[in-house]
Amino acid sequence: MYGIIERDQALAPYENDIRMRMERYSGKKSQLLGSEYSSLNDFANAHKWYGFHRTEEGWVYREWAPAADQLYLTGDFNGWHWTDTPMTRLDNGNWELFLPGDTIGQGSRVMTIVDNGGRLTQHIPLYARRVTQDWETQSWCCEVWDDEPYDWTDEGFSSSEPPVIYEAHVGMSSEEHKVATYREFADNVLPHIAATGYNTVQLMAVMEHPFYGSFGYQVSSFYAASSRQGYPDDLKYLINKAHGMGLRVLLDVVHSHAVGNTLEGINEFDGTDYQFFHHGDKGNHQAWGTKLFNYDKPEVLHFLLSNLKFWLEEYHFDGFRFDGVTSMLYHDHGLGSNFTDLSMYFSMNTDVEAICYLQLANELIREVKHDAMTIAEDMSGMPGMCEPVADGGIGFDYRLGMGLPDLWIKLVKDWRDQDWNLGMIWHEMTFRNARTIAYAESHDQALVGDQTLMFRLAGARMYDQMEKDFHSFEIDRAMALHKMIRLITMSAGGDGYLAFMGNEFGHPEWIDFPRPGNGNSFQYCRRQWSLLHNPALKYDQLYAFDHDMIHTAVYYHIFDQRWPELRWLHEDDMVIAFERGGLVFVFNFSPDHDYGDYQIPVSHGIDHAVLFTSDDFRYGGFGRISHEDRSAFVPGREGNFLSLFLPSRTCMVLRPVDR
Repeated sequence: MYGIIERDQALAPYENDIRMRMERYSGKKSQLLGSEYSSLNDFANAHKWYGFHRTEEGWVYREWAPAADQLYLTGDFNGWHWTDTPMTRLDNGNWELFLPGDTIGQGSRVMTIVDNGGRLTQHIPLYARRVTQDWETQSWCCEVWDDEPYDWTDEGFSSSEPPVIYEAHVGMSSEEHKVATYREFADNVLPHIAATGYNTVQLMAVMEHPFYGSFGYQVSSFYAASSRQGYPDDLKYLINKAHGMGLRVLLDVVHSHAVGNTLEGINEFDGTDYQFFHHGDKGNHQAWGTKLFNYDKPEVLHFLLSNLKFWLEEYHFDGFRFDGVTSMLYHDHGLGSNFTDLSMYFSMNTDVEAICYLQLANELIREVKHDAMTIAEDMSGMPGMCEPVADGGIGFDYRLGMGLPDLWIKLVKDWRDQDWNLGMIWHEMTFRNARTIAYAESHDQALVGDQTLMFRLAGARMYDQMEKDFHSFEIDRAMALHKMIRLITMSAGGDGYLAFMGNEFGHPEWIDFPRPGNGNSFQYCRRQWSLLHNPALKYDQLYAFDHDMIHTAVYYHIFDQRWPELRWLHEDDMVIAFERGGLVFVFNFSPDHDYGDYQIPVSHGIDHAVLFTSDDFRYGGFGRISHEDRSAFVPGREGNFLSLFLPSRTCMVLRPVDR
């Protein structure tokens, strides 16, 4: 019996399905390794053979294009004459070209020309390390790039702490109306992240993509770091500096689909639609307009697995957040499914080839870097997602708690404050079948068409009512709930936590990338750090709360305790209290009831100190809650109780005085 069944007997009826998945995984692994390789780590080296590589005699360039009749290399070295420099056909669909001496050099601009049945098409090389765009013509081109050894200073860096993640987009991390660079992010934003207490940075939109407004989700060149933000060494500088600050860095990796472009992307590189993707309609994602990988094809697995190894070794990333896992897992991409029955995970709709790839990917990642972290963006709740492959699982460390921001949107948008159901909130926070990253909002909620949590709470009043010396009911409510929602989500909702860049201080605006529809404006594609640093505004009060909330979670290791322990839940009073990591978390969600002597049961019969409350002045509160120690003894009551003053819409964190 597989380990995932031993831990969850509800999966017993599906033992045969799990066995077939494992047999597929073992068979595919054997097929890939054959007699030539001893491990996936030995196998996943496509990037070390394909692409451009400098030798003592010149440069060698190789490609895989099995259906092509002829390949050529063109560029500034031959006056862009398409067919002057043919490549030589090797075995197994491979092509090779040797360019002696200084025929080309670092930064030479080149493109690959493919002849399929007499039709010549132009393509960026599959393993391009650097791809640039001419902003005037909007055309893309490959620059020959062979990575020079970087002077890393992060030897021995390792992190095993539960992730407290700062999700970031380098390009929009500046307040200036521009695309920010890797080095600017390293020098200006990393110190902010470290000071706030986050221990992990998750970088979005790093893999090269032709459309900036796709947020990096339509990848074209899988081995190229986006040139909009700088050179490869600039990204290495960022990661090296992050490691020096004790921050692990995760890459948002997009292996769920690829852009359909043929010139900039890998689509139809050899003249067919099935080189990397499924043939015909099966290879098209109808909702996203992108191409879908054929995960059963060994050459595709070679490309994708090598890609993971490349980012780990070349750039020293510490792991990955896998985008679009739900789309990968199901032939209908999970669209319209609510996954209310276990049978939905073991049906004909399940893409077992994609499951096999994810198992292989997680195994390879640990072979390359044993302490690497992987996170799945899966909203379906696939059983075994975060269980070891050897136990019948898929092998991720965590999945994103994608239902939590949906919960808060629903409550804020559709329910009156006084009708919030704490039992339902507690259920959503704690009902999870895998190790989960909790979050109240991510970049998804900040994009055009949606709203950040703070803007959803306060609306346009944020633009003229955020001065500290001004109070309105709407802003006071928004400030209070913003703090409470983030604290209960972090402390009860998962085994780690995530926030998107700027949301920690209630950034007021959505993200709208420059495009023709907005006059190519950067107005909403930046972060207004000046709001945080303006002492007259309340943004620094929201930030101060986030800072102390994060530092408290990390210092007291609250995620070392898997599940919070519910101590009190009263629907009519709208009060909930629980313990985690030795701390006591108390929330009064009532919009209009203060409680003067509210008694909460606790597990320790000693005095408790108040660490902080959302009502403290420094967080924009009204200072109504005393920070004096609370006794756990209530005269006339058996057991341990704290007697607390709980103003409406406030929360507080206490600790036993011996901690």
